[in-house]
Amino acid sequence: MHWIWWGLWIILIFWIFLIPYPTPGQNRRKDKAMEALRDRYARHEISDEEFEQKKKVLQDKKK
Repeated sequence: MHWIWWGLWIILIFWIFLIPYPTPGQNRRKDKAMEALRDRYARHEISDEEFEQKKKVLQDKKK
């Protein structure tokens, strides 16, 4: 019976530390900013140059 518990603990630790997954809400704000930027660009509220500059800023902050 102890082997089952050890196996479950190993799986749990592996899942927590070794499997990459996004933390809920971590990238949500940045994705909303990029979505808003794309919407403004689609509505022709900003120029191509302004879109590229702001997109680069958002991508740099993401790193």
